[in-house]
Amino acid sequence: MSATLSLDQARRIALAAQGLHKGRPTGPVTARAVGRTFARLQLVQIDSVNVLIRSHFLPFYSRLGNYDRDILQRMSAKHPRRMLEYWAHEASYIRPEHYPDLLPWQKRSWVGASRLDPGLRDDVAARILAVLARSRPMTASELTAHIGHVEEKQTINWGWNWNAVKRVLEHLFEEGLVSAASRTGQFERRYTLTSKVLPFPAPTAGETDPTAALQRLTEAAARAHGIGSIRCFADYFRTPVKATALAVANLVEQGRLEPVSVAGWGREVYRHAEAALPRRATGRALLSPFDSLVFERRRLLELFGFHYRIEIYTPEPKRRFGYYVLPFLLRDRIVARVDLKADRAAGRLLVRSAFAEPDAPGDTAVELAVELKLMGQWLGLPDVEVGPAGDLAARLSQELPRL
Repeated sequence: MSATLSLDQARRIALAAQGLHKGRPTGPVTARAVGRTFARLQLVQIDSVNVLIRSHFLPFYSRLGNYDRDILQRMSAKHPRRMLEYWAHEASYIRPEHYPDLLPWQKRSWVGASRLDPGLRDDVAARILAVLARSRPMTASELTAHIGHVEEKQTINWGWNWNAVKRVLEHLFEEGLVSAASRTGQFERRYTLTSKVLPFPAPTAGETDPTAALQRLTEAAARAHGIGSIRCFADYFRTPVKATALAVANLVEQGRLEPVSVAGWGREVYRHAEAALPRRATGRALLSPFDSLVFERRRLLELFGFHYRIEIYTPEPKRRFGYYVLPFLLRDRIVARVDLKADRAAGRLLVRSAFAEPDAPGDTAVELAVELKLMGQWLGLPDVEVGPAGDLAARLSQELPRL
């Protein structure tokens, strides 16, 4: 008979697994602490939107507070690499040991050159690989110029209006032949051969057993969740649900996962064997719209009663809460959401809207004001300015001057 957990217990398990159940470190944040946090999360999603800060920096701030962002730059661009770019939940920084396991299961051919003429694709790929074998890392535009590729401007373009070189590069990236050595200030990938950035020999085609690989990925996802459903675990690395279900069954047999029942969670749920259940949650954090705690929206709603939608691609008149809205976690609840923007020229953190959840506790505005002030300091934006939008805005404006 499976164990039965309350919803409060399930929330605390989920928060502990993500490192969000307690307050941040009080002393300086070391590179070791950042590395431990990344090992806990397994992956961090990448996104190009920079209205506040690049999203992959935020999960570390949420868990560690004021840390040096150069630590992440070193982890992702210096040898030996501790962060590697590849497809996972979406485009992500992953732990290098997951790279061989992801190769058999990440099929994003729609991103790359699948619609190109095969002859053109193979010719461009051969020239790219030859250049990268003997050169420094290059961006797509640099490679285009280096190999002398020219194509006519089309009136109807595929995808993100990429030229053939960029599309072939993404095809080679998905196949595991090229990787990102680093990013430019404009967040463009600098491509190089994967063999040059992996901290171990690059796997050859067919070398990895897909079944064993998926089981390792599924356990890593379950460890990062602490507790969740098959769909939750599959969503973390974007693996097929049916195949992930078989991996979950194997992990249950091995004692790595335990089936549990959670009050109000109307589906099969599994707890990782090493998942901690803290007696209480005391953390406080603003969460990136791409934070791994909020990946799976149904789980977020079932665990926290929090309905969340990223409205970046919603036309402005139809947005309910704003463009870049961060959930605010207080103890074991998500109690508010704020639309934030960095006004770097004026040194201001702009709170364009602030909304409380229906059951937000009385100290929500006080705690959120402290959190916004700390985030502003981390971002080098000493002034926090609150706009009028949202039912929490007026109270927030009153609390900030007191800090």
